[in-house]
Amino acid sequence: MGGFFGIASKQDCLTDVFFGVDYHTHLGTRIGGMAAYDPEAGLQRQIHSIENAPFRTRFEHVFDEMKGTSAIGCISDADPQPLLVRSHFGTYAICMIGLINNADQLTEDCLRDGQSFDVMTGGKVNATVLVSRLINGEKTLAEGIRKANELVNGTVSILILREDGTLIAARDRYGRLPIHIGRGETGFAVSFESFAYQKLGFEDYQELGPGEIVEVTPDGVTQLSPPGKKKRICSFLWSYYGYPTSTYEGVNVEVMRYRNGAIMALNDRVSHPGEMADIDYVGGVPDSGTPHAIGYANQSGKHFARAFIKYTPTWSRSFMPSNQTSRCRIAKMKQIPVKELIEGKNLLFVDDSIVRGTQLKETVDFLYENGAKSVHMRSACPPILFACKYLNFSRSNSDMDLIARRVIFELEGEEGFNHLDEYSDRETRRGQNLRQEICDKFKFSSLDFQSLEGVIAAIGLPRCDLCTYCWDGKE
Repeated sequence: MGGFFGIASKQDCLTDVFFGVDYHTHLGTRIGGMAAYDPEAGLQRQIHSIENAPFRTRFEHVFDEMKGTSAIGCISDADPQPLLVRSHFGTYAICMIGLINNADQLTEDCLRDGQSFDVMTGGKVNATVLVSRLINGEKTLAEGIRKANELVNGTVSILILREDGTLIAARDRYGRLPIHIGRGETGFAVSFESFAYQKLGFEDYQELGPGEIVEVTPDGVTQLSPPGKKKRICSFLWSYYGYPTSTYEGVNVEVMRYRNGAIMALNDRVSHPGEMADIDYVGGVPDSGTPHAIGYANQSGKHFARAFIKYTPTWSRSFMPSNQTSRCRIAKMKQIPVKELIEGKNLLFVDDSIVRGTQLKETVDFLYENGAKSVHMRSACPPILFACKYLNFSRSNSDMDLIARRVIFELEGEEGFNHLDEYSDRETRRGQNLRQEICDKFKFSSLDFQSLEGVIAAIGLPRCDLCTYCWDGKE
């Protein structure tokens, strides 16, 4: 994933942009970058790795080296950015978030047109460089951005800082990711997360529509390209990677998660009445599973409890290391039990999702090792059956990385992939077999998933406006 933040102001704004970008560090763990425009210094830029140190510590000296009345910054899980680009539009800084599935083909097309690329280790072309080349082939920045969105198979949202201090913000073609505009006393802010500028004294001004492009100056926002009619905002924004205080399309993340948990509890009252009667405590797999669990506990009448706590001062996110073995090791080290809430207890946990299942199995083993009598598991979303090809949130390179896919294959081979709708549905024989097989693998006392209809109801937006590809494969 990743996120960006920028301000066009009548006064120096570097401090605000520093904090605004820092508020996006939950969206990525690899690269942080900032670019600024100052009338005297022109465009400046810094990029640092944040894999082993948080953004704020890597950029704490930026105020000694940069200044600007306009600035942008980004957190990236992919390539280094923002980049400084010199073109017939002038010099500008650019950052992007999303995923380009046809990057190799687009690169070849550019090479045939006589362009060349500086490459990274292994010969890979920086995705932001590729996007800038697509943009630069047109007469205006707006035309170039529209062209890039047409050519890219995937998702591209863009934030540009021009050499006159103007910002250009462009939401991806189908609005899978959000872009918010905030208005303050001295200018305007552009942000993935609206709470980032709200904490800095800006008020909500507008949320860009799918494919919409705007120019942002300290004095106002000018539309360069109107929004399209088709919207497919990612449902996982609410289920998992959106920050609890975030609001997208008018729907707050934390509130959605409470509703989602309540819907699961209502379903369990019908589907698992016997199991529910014996539950001592309901808890969330921290952190993003916790609000779903609060909603579940409130609706079910069962006590909410945190049977284990994540120790986060050293490692704030379990997947910061680049390899799965290290991520699992750190995830295990972070789990600190409250034995009084575990030993001899029947526990029900809600997780935001079950993707590969590796860390979840270790969590359940950890609970049994600490004396749990039974561990029931609920997933706050349906079985994930398709690796995301728009945002790559799950870091899965193929469908077979997904635990649900692997179990289906074990149950009936490739024939099972012709019946994915049935496997997703708890009411079918195949759906029951999927849940039981995962239960057996992970030693759950019971398992269930939120239905697709339940997630959509919890979000509260029209189904046609939501991307649910990872669950149903529909584009």
